[in-house]
Amino acid sequence: MREEIITSGRMNPLIDPVLNVWHWEIPIYLFLGGLSAGLLFFAALYTIMDKEDKYKTAVKVAPIIAPIAIALGLIALMLDLKHPLYSWQLYTTIRMGSPMSWGAWTLMAVMPLSVAWVAIYIDQVFPQIGRTPKPIMKVMNLVVRLKDTDDGTGINWEYSYKWLRSLKNWVYANRVTMAWILLPLAIILGVYTGILLSAFNARPLWNTSLLGPLFLVSGISTAAASIMWLTNDQEERTLFSRIDLILIIVELFFIVHLFMGFLAGPAVQIEAAELFLGGHFTAPFWGLVVVLGLIVPAILEALELKGFHIPVAVPAALILLGGAIFRFIMVEAGQITRWLY
Repeated sequence: MREEIITSGRMNPLIDPVLNVWHWEIPIYLFLGGLSAGLLFFAALYTIMDKEDKYKTAVKVAPIIAPIAIALGLIALMLDLKHPLYSWQLYTTIRMGSPMSWGAWTLMAVMPLSVAWVAIYIDQVFPQIGRTPKPIMKVMNLVVRLKDTDDGTGINWEYSYKWLRSLKNWVYANRVTMAWILLPLAIILGVYTGILLSAFNARPLWNTSLLGPLFLVSGISTAAASIMWLTNDQEERTLFSRIDLILIIVELFFIVHLFMGFLAGPAVQIEAAELFLGGHFTAPFWGLVVVLGLIVPAILEALELKGFHIPVAVPAALILLGGAIFRFIMVEAGQITRWLY
C-alpha cells in the first residue's frame, strides 16, 4: 500500500478560486463600447474645432454606428447577466469607487446623446434614401414624414410633429455645447472598458493601470479605421490614416510596457506574462493581434501615405478584427491567471 501525506489543500483540483464565467458576450461588449467611444470622440472633437463640414464622415456619418453598437453591446451584456431583470438597480445608487457604477451611468448619458447626434444630421446624411417599401414607410411616418421628391427618384426627410422639429433645431443650434459634454464622456467610456477588467485585483493579468489607457487607444484606433474605411474624401482618409498610424504606435508602446511591467512584478504576474511568451496565447496574441492587427495595417497605411495604392478596406478590416480578438484574448487569459497564497 502506498501512503501519501497531504499537507496542503492546494493538491486538490480546483481548490484555488477560478473565474471562468465570462464568455463571448463580455469581449463583444467591450469592443463595441470602445468603438462607440472612439467614434463619438472624433465627432465631438471636430465639431468643437468647427470642422464638421470639412470632415463630414467623422462628424455626421460614422457616429450613426455608435448608438447601434452601444445597443448591441448592451444586449450582449444582458445575455451575460445572471439576473438581467434586476440590472436597473445599478441606477439606484452611485458608487464612486465602482467601475461598473461609472460605466452604467456613463452609458446612461452617452446613449441618448449619441441618438440625438444622429438625429440632427440624419437628413443631411440621407437627403434622398431611395424608394422605401410602403410598410416601412408607415412605421417611419410615426416619427418622420417621408415625401416623394418632385423628380420621383427618392424621398425627403421631415419630422412628423412640430415639437420634434423644434427639438431637433434646438439640439442642432446647441451641438457645440453637446460636443463639449460628449467629449469627456467618450473618453470615460473608452477608459472604462479597460478599467472594468483592471478592477479585478485577484487576476494578475488584469491588475495593471495600463489597461485603461490601452483599451482607450485601441477603441479610438478602431474608430479611426472605421472612418478611414467609410469616407470618400481623400483628405479625410489621409488625415485618419495618419491619426491611426500614431495610435497604433502608441498601442504597441503600451503593449510592450504592459509585459515589461509584468516581468518586473511578482511571480504571479510573471506567470501571467508567460501565457503570452511561449504559453497558450502566444500565437494568437502576437500573430493575430500584434502582427496582423497592428503591424501589418501600420505598414499598409505608411505605404499608402507614401503614394502606393492600398485598398483601404484591408488595413481597416485588420484593425477592427485585431481589436476584437485582443479583447477576446484579454478576457479569456485574465480568467486563467490567479494569485496563489
